[in-house]
Amino acid sequence: MAPASSGTLAFVESPVQLLNVLEWAHVAAHDMTDVTVVVLSPRDPMSRGQLRRMAELARDEGCAVRWEDAREGAGAPLRTVGGLATALRRAERVVIGDPFSRYVQLLLTLVRASALVVVDDGTATMEFAGQLARGERLVRWHRRGSRPGARELLLAPVTTSARRRLAPGPRRTVELFTAMPVAESLPGITVTSNDLTWTRARFGPPRLTRTADLVGTSLVETGVVALEHYLRAVRSLTLDHGATRYFAHRRESTDKLHLLARETGLEIVRPDLPLELIARRGPIGRTILSFPSTVVHTLPRALVGTDVKVAVCDVDPDWLAVDASPRARGFLTGVAETARDVRKLRVMPAA
Repeated sequence: MAPASSGTLAFVESPVQLLNVLEWAHVAAHDMTDVTVVVLSPRDPMSRGQLRRMAELARDEGCAVRWEDAREGAGAPLRTVGGLATALRRAERVVIGDPFSRYVQLLLTLVRASALVVVDDGTATMEFAGQLARGERLVRWHRRGSRPGARELLLAPVTTSARRRLAPGPRRTVELFTAMPVAESLPGITVTSNDLTWTRARFGPPRLTRTADLVGTSLVETGVVALEHYLRAVRSLTLDHGATRYFAHRRESTDKLHLLARETGLEIVRPDLPLELIARRGPIGRTILSFPSTVVHTLPRALVGTDVKVAVCDVDPDWLAVDASPRARGFLTGVAETARDVRKLRVMPAA
């Protein structure tokens, strides 16, 4: 594909990021045919599968899609960045889904666009907004408090440059498009609400089942919650609320999911699209149970006007892994407490 000579260039690494590029273009009444989506494909198969399905939807909406196997082999990053350099310099507007991504930060050093848009990347957006407002280095919330490794130190100049690019100035406007709450003041940055209007216009309303569904999380995989406590919490929610299905997060391990199915009797579902679209298409449970995560903010918006109730169960401090980030407890509680139009469940004891 020839590099775009103008228009909008969007970089995504997850299905949710691509969904929110479509949401942003819909809200902005932006010409979809003017948008080129560059997929910086991750390695894990579930994410790749969901991204391919989302890429089909993006093409249906008129977007051009450029798939980059950006992590296949040692030379892939250099080839990918080199192949995108001209398109980056020519783009009038650049949209990114993950400002914490080292890949995206590297690409930002080449950006000359007069407009930069950060679209929703879930709970990470809350941390990004706070760090940007406070002038802190960009680091994911579950790594806060840990010492930077050799790779982070090596890439520190890239991260610093990216943070400067993400600040508005005389020659660049910056927009944050999000469904997540942004408490900090961000002078000069336009904050636009993501109400999932494209999702609601494109899908549904869903058919509802008589039971509850449970949304999985990768808190075990990211080292935040201990596995035994997570299993116990899922079992308790299943029994208390009559859940029958467990929608797996795309980063959950196969071994953990097999263990969950065996110990709880839940049907494990591996969605082929982001959960907001799965829920909107249906069938979906009348109650959706979740731990603190993006979906407790996005599902009530996607399902507005339906009879679906979303409930969030906070994470008990005793569930945290021994080496979890000191920031983890406060951050997860904030995700749960700031969610609107959801039922707050009693925190279950760890034992």
